[in-house]
Order: sequence, then structure tokens, then C-alpha cells
Amino acid sequence: MNIHEYQAKEIFTAYSIPVPRGRVALTSDQVERAAKELGGHCVVKAQIYAGGRGKAGGVKLIHHPEQAQDFGKELFGKRLVTPQTGPEGLKVRRILIEEAVEVAREFYLSITLDRETSRYCMLASAEGGVDIEIVAARSPEKIHSFAIDPTLGLRPYQARKLALKLGLTGSICEDCVTLMLNLYRLCLEKDCSLVEINPLVVTRAGWLLAMDAKVSFDDNAIFRHHDYPDMLDYSQLDPLEINAGKYDLSYIKLQGNIGCMVNGAGLAMATLDVLKEYGGEPANFLDVGGGATREKVAEAFKIILEDTDALGVFVNIFGGIMRCDVIAQGIIEAASEVNCTLPIVVRMDGSKVDEGRRLLAGSGLNVQSADSLGDGAAKIVAMLKQDAA
Repeated sequence: MNIHEYQAKEIFTAYSIPVPRGRVALTSDQVERAAKELGGHCVVKAQIYAGGRGKAGGVKLIHHPEQAQDFGKELFGKRLVTPQTGPEGLKVRRILIEEAVEVAREFYLSITLDRETSRYCMLASAEGGVDIEIVAARSPEKIHSFAIDPTLGLRPYQARKLALKLGLTGSICEDCVTLMLNLYRLCLEKDCSLVEINPLVVTRAGWLLAMDAKVSFDDNAIFRHHDYPDMLDYSQLDPLEINAGKYDLSYIKLQGNIGCMVNGAGLAMATLDVLKEYGGEPANFLDVGGGATREKVAEAFKIILEDTDALGVFVNIFGGIMRCDVIAQGIIEAASEVNCTLPIVVRMDGSKVDEGRRLLAGSGLNVQSADSLGDGAAKIVAMLKQDAA
């Protein structure tokens, strides 16, 4: 789960991590008012669930309040397109106005999950303010990292060693140690999958400030934090993903034209790969889970059909806990309710597979059965090509 930068900085403040003075605005008049309160010389920053806002024209240094209002009018409702948003971009509905700061040095600092060691990993680099992926690719020696022992936690000597590697000394070094320890405490207490500061700066006045902030919460821990759902900005999420969440479905919108419904995340990933191998383009990732009911399958199928980009549907189900006849009934129920005429290919195997195939064959839908994953992928690609011809 992602949140906006201004929300992340509110959390930073609660954990004694220094950030610039700022105000959040929902209208261009509020942008102007905030700019006046901050002295006129400020930075106006669009708030979206993606990085790369500056390169997309979403961040600007302002020299007087009227200029802030004009830029606010330009930003509100605008779709920012960055490498993280995809070609459709994300609409700006909130703007952060912050005091302008004279920067002496910039750094990168983050704590994220290392999947190989199943531990938090702290990353730091003296190359802050730029895409860390580029630094990692071109100059990996400039990135310093270490895994944090979960039984001991982050120790002050470890944080100090990392701060020294960044070239910090004296009181700034000690301030950075305190910041790192607070950042780790935030990670643990808030169940974060990522906290990132890029850039972390030393100002000309000698202060350490988190100029940007990114916080992502672990979805599996949201049940422990009842305030998290209220922090979500639903305007930043795909409506289909929001709807899928209501039924506990794992759904991610993709850019293709073949809607996919699969049970099991691993099988779903394999299905997307095989579709690509056969020349198809998946329209989504959708995992209905291992024990879905007929009603849940029907809702999943309707979500696929709500996607106007989907010109065909590929269902790939292994019936273990989930019976194939239940899958077939859910597909028929959903397709009948919305009068679906799209081509459908269903590959099913396992429990009650013969009964499931008989139900589909007698449904009157534009459906074909497949014997294997490869056979199913080939059939749905061929059916779409035939419709396009």
C-alpha cells in the first residue's frame, strides 16, 4: 500500500525525522495561501503515487505566491506520465508546497525488504537526488548496503559506519545516525515494506533534512493498522483494482487485450509468460485464490469483462481445492449476466474437470476448451487474430 509524500512526511515528523516546512493544498487558492505563509520562495510538488514527478513537470521552484497559484491551476487535474505510471499517467488532485532550501550535499537512504535473506536491508549512497537504479547499473560501488539482523535490530555502530561511508563527520554524522535509527523504528512499528529518502540533504546552514519521502506499507499487515485504509487516495488507483479488493481478489491491470483468470499466483505468472511466448498480450493479472466460491469466480470474471481493453478471456485453472465445475458455473453466470460475446478459452484440469467442460460446452458461450497451457494460449491468440481479420 502506497501513500503520498506529504503523508509520509507527517509520519517522519512523528518519528523525529526532520523535513522541510510544508502545506498540502486541494485548490489553487490554497496553493497561493500556502506559498505566502512560507515566504513566497517555495517548491510546489504534485502528489501522485509514482516517482519521476520532476522530470514529468510536476515539481517547480516558485519565487512569488501568484506564480504558485498559476502553477497550481496548471497542475490540478493534469495527468503526469512518468516511467512508473505507464502511458496513461496519474491525475494530480493534491499538491504539496514546501519551503525552498539551499542544499549543500545530497544523499540517498532507504530501508527495504531483501527477499533473499528475508531481512530489512539498509541502502545508502552519496549519489542522491537521481534515479538510484541508474547509479546501481553504472556505479554499483557507490551504493552501500547491509542486511539488518532482526534479533538485534539496527545498532548505532552500524548506522555510524554507514554515515562515515557517505563522507559525513562530526555533528552531522551523529544526526544521520539518529535519523537512521528512527527510520528503522518507523519501519518496524508501521510494518513498512519500503521507506525511502531521495534526496536526504545537508543544507548550507548545516541541517540534515529529508527533502523527499516515500513510504509503502506491507498489505499483509494492514489488519494491524485500522487507520491505513483512510490514508489511501483512491483516485490514484485503478477502479478495477479497487473493485477486486472488495472480493479479496489479487488483480493488477496490464496493457494487453487478453483478460486472464487463474488460481494461484505462480500459475498466474506462468500463464502471462506463456501468453507472451505465443504472441499474446495479457490485459491483467488476476488470481482468484485456491478455494474460491462460484460467486467469487463470477465477480472475478465480471471484473475482467469490465475492462474495455479486454477483447478475449483466457481462464487457466487447476482444480485441486477448487472444483472445475464450480469454475464453469461462475463463468457461465457472469457471462450470462453481462451478455458476454467475447471469445473465451478455458483450460481446466483436476477435480470435476469433465463436469466443468460439459457445463461450458452446453452454455452457448463463444468458448473453447484447451488441453494444456500452451494449447490454451495458442487458441485465444488465434481467436483474437481471427476476429481482427
